[in-house]
Amino acid sequence: MKPSLGKLYLIPTTLGDNEPLEVLPITVKNIIDNTTTFIVENEKTARRFIKKISPEKVQSSLEMFSLNKFTQESDLPSFLEPCLNGTNVGLLSEAGCPSVADPGSDVVKIAHQQGIQVVPLVGPSSILLALMSSGMNGQGFSFNGYLPIDKSERKHELKRLERLSLEHNLSQIFIETPYRNNKMLEDISNTLSSGTMVCVACDITLPTEFIKTKPASEWSKNTEDLHKRPSIFIIHKS
Repeated sequence: MKPSLGKLYLIPTTLGDNEPLEVLPITVKNIIDNTTTFIVENEKTARRFIKKISPEKVQSSLEMFSLNKFTQESDLPSFLEPCLNGTNVGLLSEAGCPSVADPGSDVVKIAHQQGIQVVPLVGPSSILLALMSSGMNGQGFSFNGYLPIDKSERKHELKRLERLSLEHNLSQIFIETPYRNNKMLEDISNTLSSGTMVCVACDITLPTEFIKTKPASEWSKNTEDLHKRPSIFIIHKS
């Protein structure tokens, strides 16, 4: 008899080095306690997180598939073979929620194609938490990922997003590589119209959390060092 299909659990993690159960519901621990097969971005950090939230778990019993920029697309279906044999699989984010500004959506798509139930678990999303605390338009917004690295291209993109915000009343959300955060904020304050509102949400859920919304012109006086601190940027012009 063919076994029932296993489920694909989308497992969020903490956004930084805090205690997992401070920001994650007990359901996440329960699922990890009862799962031995995981799809992960980085095996070392995934094992560290699993050990922290489920210390009694035997690490040698874990099976892990690596999903990162080096993973071949042709390998993805094999990651879900345990589900086809009746075993649950956990897709574990490196930080926050899987498949949102994070690897995993291609695996989720294959799961749907193969009739595997996809179960998203509750956990912190830096994008939504930043938007919630920004005071900007939670009814209409757009997430844009990373902006161009080239200075002139980045400034052009900032102006384009500002224009879209004004024309469609959409808050525009984006991120930057943490070691370029200070430069990004400098470009924002020098490029956008002085009255355009800018939210910077940094180290969300951590003791060092910093969230401020104020006009672009006022960010030129910023004294908060964002260097190497995970940050979300949101702009809105009205």
